[in-house]
Amino acid sequence: MHIHKRSIVLAGFSLVMGAGLLSCKKMVTVPLPVNSITSEEMFKTDAQAMTSMAGVYTQMVNGSLNFSNGYTTMLTGMSADELFYFGAADANMAGFAPNQLLETNSYTSAVWASSYKTIYNANSVIEGIAASESSSLSDSVRKQLTAEAKFIRAFCYFYLTNLFGDVPLVKTVDFNKTRYMSRTPVNEVYDQIIEDLTEAQELLSADYAISGAAKERILPTQWAATALLARVYLFKGEYANAAEQASAVIANTSLFSLEADPLNVFLIKSREAIWQMKQGTTDAGYKNSTPEGFNFLPNSTTGVVRYCLTPELLNTFETGDRRRTAWVSRTTTVASGYNYYPHKYKLGPSTFSNNPSTEYYMMLRLAEMYLIRAEAAANGAGGIAAAIADLNVIRNRANVPALPTTLAQAQVITAVARERQVELFAEWGHRWFDLKRTNKAHDVLSAMSSKQPWAGDYQLLYPIPPFEIQVNPRLVQNAEY
Repeated sequence: MHIHKRSIVLAGFSLVMGAGLLSCKKMVTVPLPVNSITSEEMFKTDAQAMTSMAGVYTQMVNGSLNFSNGYTTMLTGMSADELFYFGAADANMAGFAPNQLLETNSYTSAVWASSYKTIYNANSVIEGIAASESSSLSDSVRKQLTAEAKFIRAFCYFYLTNLFGDVPLVKTVDFNKTRYMSRTPVNEVYDQIIEDLTEAQELLSADYAISGAAKERILPTQWAATALLARVYLFKGEYANAAEQASAVIANTSLFSLEADPLNVFLIKSREAIWQMKQGTTDAGYKNSTPEGFNFLPNSTTGVVRYCLTPELLNTFETGDRRRTAWVSRTTTVASGYNYYPHKYKLGPSTFSNNPSTEYYMMLRLAEMYLIRAEAAANGAGGIAAAIADLNVIRNRANVPALPTTLAQAQVITAVARERQVELFAEWGHRWFDLKRTNKAHDVLSAMSSKQPWAGDYQLLYPIPPFEIQVNPRLVQNAEY
């Protein structure tokens, strides 16, 4: 399929988008304009439509208090057993590490609102393209951008439903249809996610030439849809489907391979990257760092880190693990047991603005596919030997001893969980979601000294923002909040 080459617009897009896509503050509760601007002006030509979709990505990676610019990693890392907050006094932030959230928590509200804002933006692209009758909007661009928007919608719903449980399933910008929506059961949300990803898989570009001559991996391709499908099927316990999708990505060796050195995994040129987001370089705070580089690395003046790694995580690494040396650092400024921090990204708040970045924000990467296929194989979709082989691919890169082929099924499943813990730590909530989906969250988290007294398992879902319930009587709060 022919498609125009593109590069993400990182500045100035508000001139085009300001009246439409990004005006929403509350996805479900605030009336949003549906008018001729959306279809006749913003989706009149290929260039205008591509600028509109670029704006969706820009808002995701550069927006403040956004689920997709570091807050999912930070909040879920504290809710799990990865991170401890050591920053300035913040009662709302302090509730995550001991799992003692209040329903009024401002950060969970921000995650909800920013997720639905992105869904609204994606729906605007889908409906705007469908409504446009312009002959200057080519069929190839229509298909590509619609597929990208559906992929983004699926991505958002994956995180919403794993954070909040049942959530309203919004597929339109029509306020009259979304204003009083009830919460949709998780299984139905997953059905929609799979539908969107399956369609995106068929229509998205097969390579990264779509991003421009540099072939940066900053736009979702069919491989991003395939990777996310593999994860969704794993979460649903559909192991054969999970293995099939993960295998398809792994088999594409012309595009993907594990980086031999863990230090190279998060760089722009990483062959492990399936999808990255390209951050801006002009923000006064972030400058050219990724969201997590900015939030995790020490303050350039004081050396203080705000989010520290827990002893529980640090003690999980085996002796000689290259991930421990490449992705974990320590500040000596703070006289505390909590002075180790995630260092997967190397550019932090001291980086000068306007300089080109050497790393983009990693959204999906190949190592996860090996771990998905290993878990699926251990649960019957491939066999114990295949599972061990995939785990050993990851362990070989980390320079830790290969697992023996004599392990029993239960031992392999335990090994998968441990490998996911040390490979995917401080990335997009993997550990939090893994503990919940494998029913290990209560046993692991309630035993931690930093989470005493254990508030209760109801904290495994975040609270629905009270304002949303106030304006929509059909929404019901998660139990016990």
